[in-house]
Formats: sequence, structure tokens, C-alpha cells
Amino acid sequence: MKKLKNTKIYIAGHNGMVGNALLRYFKKIGFKKIYFVKKKKLNLLNQNKVESFIKSKKPDVIINCAGRVGGILANSTYPVEFLNDNIFIQLNLINSAYKNKVKHFINLGSSCIYPKNSKQPIRESYLLNSELEKTNEAYALAKIVGLKACSFYNKQFKTSYLTLMPCNLYGPNDNFNIKNSHFIPALIKKFSEAKNTKKKYVEIWGTGNPKREIMHVDDLASAVGFILKKKLSNNKKLAKYITANSLINVGSGQEFTIREFANIINYLTSSYKILKFNKKYPDGTKRKVLDIRVMTKLGWKSKISLKRGLKNTIDWYAKEKTK
Repeated sequence: MKKLKNTKIYIAGHNGMVGNALLRYFKKIGFKKIYFVKKKKLNLLNQNKVESFIKSKKPDVIINCAGRVGGILANSTYPVEFLNDNIFIQLNLINSAYKNKVKHFINLGSSCIYPKNSKQPIRESYLLNSELEKTNEAYALAKIVGLKACSFYNKQFKTSYLTLMPCNLYGPNDNFNIKNSHFIPALIKKFSEAKNTKKKYVEIWGTGNPKREIMHVDDLASAVGFILKKKLSNNKKLAKYITANSLINVGSGQEFTIREFANIINYLTSSYKILKFNKKYPDGTKRKVLDIRVMTKLGWKSKISLKRGLKNTIDWYAKEKTK
């Protein structure tokens, strides 16, 4: 274990929700050589600068959490930026990893890459079986490029690059901007702000009927750490799987409707408002829950309950508002 903790890890996108959670996690379990750099000093869209940075630091592991993210409205408004930024960032990091002989590359994807009307729960093998959800098609296509790049490198050059595909995430350091956030932080912000007002209603976009699986970001951090330890220990079962697949789903295994999430957040924020659903906004995919049997068989499972995770996030948001 002492040898593992001296592993040099570069976290790309450390300021984001996922990157920040990973940074906290690896520091907590005692990893000593963690590299990260601010966006102002290293533009991940610049291939030459990325290659130069990787060459100088010589990390043993690169974990890619970087990219442009957002909810339905942001994806629909800026498809070109979502497509270009995410493709360039991923390919710059993956290509630089290979050129500099970085053995372990862990790429973090998004469950929106799966077909819109995919069978449920969604298995890794369902990728590209049918058309994507139009509301975030550009982002999904970009993430598929990164996933496939890892797979192609593994096939052609015998690397061991892996993409972990999490369900919808939430937690501290999430984006709480109503215009471009995901639905959980948007709901937390709406109910938190409505709590001390005379407003009787809180507007929810869509019908409230779609089902979603969500997971606290700290659970994803523990999943990444779990997989990394197995990779560093040359676990044969995992190595065999990566050679054949290069993709593993990570999720909580629990799903609820948007309406149910709204009711829980309404209660946890002590807002107690009436829900008003604005059906002018699109629902997106009707149901999305991941098949997590691969991670389960490897020995990992989500530990943070929905109410505990949401309460943690609500409390974090409340503290941030007072700063």
C-alpha cells in the first residue's frame, strides 16, 4: 500500500465537482503525489501545452475529469462548444498519455452517451445501438469519441486505458446556475431560495415523470480509487475485462422520478412549497438507470444514501451562499 500511495496522479479538471471530489478522496486515503494545475496556466485545448505538461510531470496515472458540462438548456444552446471542447480535451490528454508512456489513463464519461430509448437497465454493450437523445447529442458524441479513443489505443497499442461511465452525479461544487445546471442542483437552488419567500409555488421544468438514477460525487471518487488500486495491483480479472471492453458503468442502482426528487428536496430544505410543472420544457430521456453488474462483481458498491447525499449537498450550498 505504501508503494501505491507514492503513485504520481494527475487530475485533469480538479476544480470541477468530480475533480474536486477526487482530490479530497486521494488526499484523505494518503496519496502523496497528486498533480493538478489551474486552467489559466494550462489550457487543455492546447495540444502542445498538454504534451509539454505531461512530459515534464511524468505521471503514472492520468484521470480525466475535465470538460464542458451543463444541463438540457446549455446543451441545446451551445452544441458546437460542447462538441469541440470535449473532443479536443479528451484527445489531447489521451494522445499525450500514450506519447509519454503513461500506463494508467482513467477517462470519466457520462451516461448520456447511451441511446435515448435504450433497454433498462443500460448495459455497456448497448452503446451505439440506436439514436441519441437530441437535447444533448453534441456532448454525447464528444464523450463517445473519448471513450472510443481509449478503446482503439487498447486494441492497437495494447494499452490499458479505461472509461468509467457514471450515472447522473450531484454534490458539493456542483454548478447551481439555473440556466445551465443539471436538475438536482437546479432543484436545490430553487427550493432553497423559495424557502423564506411568500411564493407558494416552485416551478419544475418538464412533466416531472422521467426517472433518473443519481449518485453522490464522493461515491464516484471511491469507485475511481477502487478501480485504480486494482489497476496498480495488476488485477487479472480487471485487466482481462479492460482488454475486451474499455468501459464500465458506475451507479447507485436506485432510480426515482423528477417529481420524487423534487418532493424530497422540498422537505430537506424545509421549503414546503407547491410543485408547479412547466410542460413547455422538454423532459429528455424518459428513464435512465445503469446496469452496474460489472462493478458489483469486481467488489464495489455505492454507500451514500439519497437523503444523506442530498442533505450534504444542501448544507454545502447553504454555506456557500453566505460566503
